[in-house]
Amino acid sequence: MAMSPGNANASGGRPHRRRGVMSEINVTPMVDIMLVLLIIFMISAPLLTVGVPIELPQSQAKSLDLEKGPLEIAVDRRGQVFLQNTEVGLDQLIPELQKVVAVRGDVNETIYFRGDRGVEYGVVMRVLGRLNGAGFSRVSLVTEFEQGA
Repeated sequence: MAMSPGNANASGGRPHRRRGVMSEINVTPMVDIMLVLLIIFMISAPLLTVGVPIELPQSQAKSLDLEKGPLEIAVDRRGQVFLQNTEVGLDQLIPELQKVVAVRGDVNETIYFRGDRGVEYGVVMRVLGRLNGAGFSRVSLVTEFEQGA
């Protein structure tokens, strides 16, 4: 058996040609990943809202425009007092509030007070009285807009 000199490939097949380098980007996997991330963020975004769950009373007052995060005090239905979403005792409210105001640097900053509809009037007055006694005179009461008025 003689081998003919015309066979360039030892395996007997056609000679292999090298393909050129592919310079195109396959964007399909990237689009798939971005869509999955979009869905994850759309589902998790409503879960990221924080705050004390309170049923606010209604009012016809207009809302205020705020350029930075407000300084908030909240009282829930059970009479627990919260300063910026952190529960504090009524006795510790003023020292903690003074620390926050010192860090923020604005002594005359408005404090937004949120009280649940079902909270006792006496608890609200105790908190507001302590704020006034400590020299915090700029207190705004937060309500919901009254429907059907």
